[in-house]
Amino acid sequence: MSLKTGERAAEIRKPVRKKKRWSREDTELALLGFPTFIWYILFCYLPMFGIIIAFKNYRIFPRKSFLYNLLHSDFVGFKNFKFFFNNKSFTMLLRNTLLYNIVFIILGIVIPVALALMINELYSKRKSKVYQTMMFFPHFLSWVVVSYFVFAFLNVNYGLLNKLVIALGGTRHQWYAEAQYWPLFFVLLKIWKGTGYSMVVYLASITGIDGSLYEAAMLDGATKWQQAKFITLPMLKTVIVMMFILSVGGIFASDFGLFYQVTQGVPNSLYKVASTFDTYVYSALQSNASIGKTAAVSTFQSVACCITILTANFIVSKIDSDSAVF
Repeated sequence: MSLKTGERAAEIRKPVRKKKRWSREDTELALLGFPTFIWYILFCYLPMFGIIIAFKNYRIFPRKSFLYNLLHSDFVGFKNFKFFFNNKSFTMLLRNTLLYNIVFIILGIVIPVALALMINELYSKRKSKVYQTMMFFPHFLSWVVVSYFVFAFLNVNYGLLNKLVIALGGTRHQWYAEAQYWPLFFVLLKIWKGTGYSMVVYLASITGIDGSLYEAAMLDGATKWQQAKFITLPMLKTVIVMMFILSVGGIFASDFGLFYQVTQGVPNSLYKVASTFDTYVYSALQSNASIGKTAAVSTFQSVACCITILTANFIVSKIDSDSAVF
């Protein structure tokens, strides 16, 4: 009798799982996200069908549509990729793209984090907002606008930098013909334009840290550096790792505006230091190169970036699963 009573009591205590029903809120959220879903289908997933071009010798037939041309062009397999890999410029393009991005990724994390830590320590909120605005403003400038500012500095006859060099007793430089200076220019411009955006992201994460942790650290006699080292940076670890993984995902791509617009179209004098995969594709499209060969370069970039971001996320998930993006 007691056994049956215990079984009934267990059945009563067992939570009853209610069947989920589609609610009005679900409908509203679905309708809200539907335009975004359609946008991604049309502009992100549907164009992926064009990857077939990389495996074909694309030809244009008279009075035929793009789809007809694509399907009836000769299939060449991996010949377009082989042509690109055997190109004498491939090693130079790979070197420039990877090395520049490695420097951009490292400095794009270290400098914004350091600036976010320093601005967070300002007592004057007004000054903090002013500094944030000044650093964030370059992010809104297009590279076309930035290229005019750069030209104003580097112009041979009227450039501000040449006037400064002459005033210090130096000689006039033709900056657009001297390749040795441009790696430094690229790094400075990239950091100047992108630091503000990243800094705001880290600063927003810092403001979300529980203030009681800092109060307890101050009571224990911790200095500002110790607070940043043992509280702020560990709390920022997840955001830093996430930004790192996303940055690594684009390591085989480059900022086209930085390398093409700022250099005034990558002149021959700067070809070996300013050429990347993206500028190569654009220049090839401007010439009589086969569309299939240029598509092979873009496909290689996309596949390489996908593999890189998946590998980086896998490694991070094995070390610290909480910091992985997915």
